[in-house]
Amino acid sequence: MSSSTAGTAGKSEPLSRSRTVERELVHRTSVAEVLLTDVRRTRTPDVFAAAASWPRAHATFPRDGSQRHSPLILVETLRQLGLYIPLRYYAVPAACHAVITDLYFRLAAGSAPPAHSGATEVTCRARVSAVRRTVDHRVCALRLDAVFTVRGLAFGQGGGGVRFLSEAQYRALRGRTARVAVAVPSPDGAHRPPAAALAVNHPQDAVLAVAGDGLLLAPADPLHPFLFDHPTDHVPGMALLEAARQAASYGSGGTLRRPRAGRMKAVRFTELAPPARVLCTQYDSLCVFRVTQGDTRTAYGTLSYQ
Repeated sequence: MSSSTAGTAGKSEPLSRSRTVERELVHRTSVAEVLLTDVRRTRTPDVFAAAASWPRAHATFPRDGSQRHSPLILVETLRQLGLYIPLRYYAVPAACHAVITDLYFRLAAGSAPPAHSGATEVTCRARVSAVRRTVDHRVCALRLDAVFTVRGLAFGQGGGGVRFLSEAQYRALRGRTARVAVAVPSPDGAHRPPAAALAVNHPQDAVLAVAGDGLLLAPADPLHPFLFDHPTDHVPGMALLEAARQAASYGSGGTLRRPRAGRMKAVRFTELAPPARVLCTQYDSLCVFRVTQGDTRTAYGTLSYQ
């Protein structure tokens, strides 16, 4: 592709769907977990067009006969856009530490595309805003908002904020006690709810355990291919959101399974140990959740259901 057309999406050259983008630029270890296939600048400053492939074989795809993708795959696509665009187009180093500060997603009622055989081809239009730079002009934070369409029909949107830290900045923030490890499984005295109660496909997809009268964030599979794709020194944001979703399902007796919208704000890192507590309170079709460790709140948000 010539240099004159490589960075701009035009009408004469559709987005490519033949292969995924580089896994390193979306912070994934497994190629199977890379959803983006192409991302290009448009002629509008700070606006990008992107293509994504959502496979039915993905771990998040519900096996409940609904034939609809999980909202989590939309959020994961948003996460990958929030990494790829800054790394590819804003000169953020690939070795940086990306820290999600907040996120939101919304699905239009009744417009979620049905999943067909193979994969669902999704098109995204993403806008970057609130770009912050250091004194040496390096991008250190930004916001990204995206609209998701299938065959020209918009069915969802999402966005959030992300900070980019160098290795030295990250170590200074995390301190010497942070170590790359795996999440702690359920402690003694805790038990795992049935998969159906958490609205997951398999017992290994559970991230919650019941201890006393509360829920603990204790993944059944600390090496889960989607939630824990690579080693980490804290609980990833996607695992926090999935813990909240499972808590809403458990607390509602399995009636609240698929959120239509959600918001989450991370106020500090959720450590891998000891297991964090997940609290979720239902108000009709709205669930308010928070994640705590000891007396400290680490994340909070809402999930809305139809």
